[in-house]
Amino acid sequence: MPDPTAVRSMFARISGTYDLLNRGLSMGVDQRWRRAALGLVSRGESLAGQTIVDVCTGTGDLALLAARAGAQVVGLDFTREMVAHAPRKAIKQARKTTTGPSVFLHGDAQALPLASNQAHGATVAFGIRNTSDRIQTLREMARVVKPGGRVVVLEFSTPRSRFFGALYRGYFTRVLPRVGGMVSGDKDAYSYLPRTVLAWPSPDEFQAEFESLGLVACGHQRLTGGIACLHYGTVAETPSVAAPEAAASLVDSSASKEVLCP
Repeated sequence: MPDPTAVRSMFARISGTYDLLNRGLSMGVDQRWRRAALGLVSRGESLAGQTIVDVCTGTGDLALLAARAGAQVVGLDFTREMVAHAPRKAIKQARKTTTGPSVFLHGDAQALPLASNQAHGATVAFGIRNTSDRIQTLREMARVVKPGGRVVVLEFSTPRSRFFGALYRGYFTRVLPRVGGMVSGDKDAYSYLPRTVLAWPSPDEFQAEFESLGLVACGHQRLTGGIACLHYGTVAETPSVAAPEAAASLVDSSASKEVLCP
């Protein structure tokens, strides 16, 4: 189970090179995976006007893709140095294209400072693996989503193919830590990544955790030969709560958090 203090310190140290290394080490495919995650949230429909909560948002990549699609977005991360990049990226994006409104928070994914049953969907990309309690994180994501909305998790996985799996593990355990360490100046951070991915539960095991929380119509999709996996589940139907008029209305004014707006 990751130590929260160590994880926060690690991401704070690499926050300045995080985006560069994401694009380079994944050869850009990570953005395609994020778009696939949003496709599961929207079920192929438009995200315009919908409210999306993105936890462990990091520098806001997935949140800002949702905003570009017209969604109202609340992004949250417990490493301030990471999430502080997101409002600046949101301003830069808004200069180029019309986007939905965004609010970014410095807070805890395991105790979201957000109202219940208000969002159309909740997402996390490559972040739930870094929480100290992934079940509690899933529980909180489901809590803030209105009935019929989806919880979607994009996370690394391990390819099933013996040959491709061997190539992947070689790259992941040898090449990636060396390149990531050289560029970021933090070898430990990019050794942490393969350790936690190789210890991550199988897609079937993780799907069972979704189901244990009462999420319905759960499933998973392997991406790029199983390098990554999309998991999803739907919040069970109960009497509905009215949708908020703006992303900011999701934020619980009584909860402890730091708001970082564009």
